[in-house]
Order: sequence, then structure tokens, then C-alpha cells
Amino acid sequence: MRLLSLLLSLSLSLLLPSSLLAQLKEHPLQSLTPPAPTLYDSVVKIEVATQVPDYRTPWNSGRFSSGTGTGFIIGPNQILTNAHVVSDSRRLLVTRRGSSQKHVARVRHIAHDCDLALIELQDFTPFEGLPHLTIGGMPKLESRVSAIGYPVGGERLSVTQGVVSRIDFSSYSHSRSDSHLVIQIDAAINPGNSGGPVIQDQKVVGVAFQGNTQADNVGYIIPTPVVKRFLTDIEDGKYDHYMDLGISPFPLFNPAMRRAFNLPEDGKGVLVANVVPAGPADGVLEKGDVLLSIDGNSIDSAGNISIAGEFVDMNEIVERKFAGDKVAFTLIRKGEKIETELTLKEFPYARIYSIQYEQTPRFTFFAGLVFQPLDLNLFASYKFNNRRLRQIYADYISEGLFREMPDVVVLTRVEKDRLTTRMGGFTGLVVKEVNGQKIKTLRQLHDILNAAEPPEYHVIKFNGANRPLVIPSAEVPAAQKRIMAQNAITKAAQLD
Repeated sequence: MRLLSLLLSLSLSLLLPSSLLAQLKEHPLQSLTPPAPTLYDSVVKIEVATQVPDYRTPWNSGRFSSGTGTGFIIGPNQILTNAHVVSDSRRLLVTRRGSSQKHVARVRHIAHDCDLALIELQDFTPFEGLPHLTIGGMPKLESRVSAIGYPVGGERLSVTQGVVSRIDFSSYSHSRSDSHLVIQIDAAINPGNSGGPVIQDQKVVGVAFQGNTQADNVGYIIPTPVVKRFLTDIEDGKYDHYMDLGISPFPLFNPAMRRAFNLPEDGKGVLVANVVPAGPADGVLEKGDVLLSIDGNSIDSAGNISIAGEFVDMNEIVERKFAGDKVAFTLIRKGEKIETELTLKEFPYARIYSIQYEQTPRFTFFAGLVFQPLDLNLFASYKFNNRRLRQIYADYISEGLFREMPDVVVLTRVEKDRLTTRMGGFTGLVVKEVNGQKIKTLRQLHDILNAAEPPEYHVIKFNGANRPLVIPSAEVPAAQKRIMAQNAITKAAQLD
């Protein structure tokens, strides 16, 4: 028995490091207990397979690609990440730290306007017992933070430290149109870092989401006011988007302009240059109003206010509100000081300027002609250079064109065929009329062209074109069948 004990001790001394052997001798049972999980264990790697629609051939299913990102656990089966990490996803796999096993997940809520998403696992059991990261407050300028994630170039967790160098109101690249509060840190946010937590004093003070390709070691994080608003918005089971005032402010720096509006040289007040028709401010604010305060916060001549010691855009007040909430103003109108308020409401037409995700491209195919509604996805795909089309797109909201045409229908493609000879010059033009009817929607155009009893000739007029496009209706059925077969077009329309 003594010999067996000696042999066992000798074997252990050969197999185990001396430090671990000493621990085993002191605490033989406790040393076998795994260490308690830390916040690092609650940061997960996300692998995504995506399918992105092809707006140039909208009848096709789109191209596949893949990518990685980071997420972190904030509650029972609740993993927070960036919207751009999981957009257009067809498969989501989550891996926890120190494990090679991949777990199937799905998107529960997604907010493209603020680049945040909440995903959940098909089976959360392997993740139970891990800490839930707490959402903290705003970090101070010059304070240190740690960005945690799984950037490209390695399989293991990465931790980088940086200093908060700027708090600003800036654009979010995911939607290409929205601007919100951002925090700049002097630590690079690399591909794969996106969606990871930024920690200070064991609490989340932001979510890593984009870098700056024009500068070294500069990254941007989504601050907690934006995160908290997203989490509050989805409490009712759906995401309702950010609200907007629907005005165009103009700074009042120029002394001559200030004198024209009888304003003192006190650096306060911003001009309302335009009010969006049918928007939240329509009928409440007017072009030419000078806004002095918003919800009791004084507005300077650049349109900024002070919140918690930081100067931010006055829209930060609206950023923290929801549909149905009130916004109060003090303003000067024609020399008279006025107190008023407006009620925030959703304005879906503004999304024409945002990249759309999880959307099937709408189109109708007619005898070799492809018609599609104009939005930023289509604009990015075709890079239209027609002056009239670009002007319509620019004025769509500000001039209230959405009331006349909910869809701006564009002829985007002309497939080659004997029927479509010399029709290519009409591509990139906005459809104005079809068979004498002014076009307002894609569905209306589709119904007119596919009427049960068509006229002898279909006459299509375009905005800015010198002549119409004329198609003999008797040749359409054969041409439709022939061209679809030649180009492997499987369906003739997608209207919804």
C-alpha cells in the first residue's frame, strides 16, 4: 500500500506543474472545482450566413456570403449585438468562449436605424449560469474603456483598451441615413469586433459598431442612451423605429441674418429652413421660425443643447422619445415669442433614403422592360445619373412628392429582343404616364400594362423624355414568354 502511494505521488509530480501540485496538496477537493464565470464568458462569437438581394436582377434570390461578429448576454436567452452583424441572415451560429460547439440562434428584434439587434438561442441551456452584463451610463471624456470581441485574425477573445476621445451626434453607416449619439475611442474597431461590449467598471457603456478607415486606432461605439431606448422600444414585442421632427434647421451665426430676425448677438436660436409636409411639425412649426428652446433646453445658434454637461444636437431630445410623445418649443415667429408643442409620429416615407434589409426587391417585368420603385437600395445598385431622377429623389420628402406618388417608378433594365430594339435610351428614367394615366405606384403600373383588354398600343411617357415609348400590345404575350425563357426569369412580378 505504501509503495502504491509513492508511485501515485511520483506520477502526479511528473504530470502536473509544481504550483498546481502544491494546490492539490493544500486543497485537494476545492482545486478541482472550475473557476466562476466572468463577464468575458458572457461575450460570444456570432457566425452568420447571409443572402443579399440583387436589385439588378430582382427575380433572382440573391447572392450568399458569410461573416462573423460579437454579441453579449444581457438577460435570459437575450444576446445583444449589431444589426449589421445579423442583417439578411439565413443562418446564425453562436459559440461561447472556450468551446468549439456551435449553437443555432435566430433574430428576435432588429433596429436598422440604430444598428442594434437582439438574438436568442434555440437552446439556451449551455449558457445558463453565465453572468448577464449590466447596461451602465455614459463614460466621461478621457476615461478608459475596454472593447471586448472576436475580431478577424484569431479565434480567441480579444480585449483592447482605449480612451474616450469624443462624444458626438453623428451618422450610423448601417442605414446610411440615420444619425444618433456616438462615442469615439482611440482603439480600433475591426471587422468581427462589431456587436461586442465596451466595458468600464464592470458595466457596459457602449456597443462597438464601426471604425474610421481614414484614421488609425479610431473606433466608434453606440452609447447606452441609444441601447436603453432600443431595449425599451421592444418591450411591447415589436420595434417602432426612431421619431423625427421633420424640419430642416439652419444655423444662425451670420450677424446680418440675426439682425434681419431681430435677434440679439447672444449665440442662441436656430432657424427653421423647411418643414416636411405631413410630418410631425407640419401645422405646428413654420418656415422662418427661430427655435430658442426644446423641452426647456436652450438651443444655441448651431442647433445644439447641453445635456449632462455635453453639447449635443437638439435632436437628442427627440432621440429619447417615442411615437405619441410631446415635444415643447419656445420660438420666435414674426417677432413674437411663442410657446407650442408637437406630437411625434412615425413618418415611413423617409425610409426612401435608408438602406432596406430583409426586403424582397419589388419589380414588374413587361415584354423585356423592368420597372422598379426608387429607393436607396436601387440607387446604390444603378448609380443613376439622370438629372431629373436625382432631383425627384432629393425633393421626395422636402417638397412632399410622396403625396403625389408613393412609389417613384423607374425603368431600370431593357432586356435585348427584337421588340425592345432602340428602347435602351429610356433606362434610368422615371415613369410619368402609362396609357394616359399618371403613375403613382408600381402596382398601378403593373395593373395597367397587364389589363385584360389592353389598347392597341401601350404608350409609356417618362419624366424629361422628348418622346414616349410605344409597344404594340399584340406582340407582348409572345415577347414576354420568349424573353423570360432567354434570360432565365422565373417570375414576372414581385409587387409586395
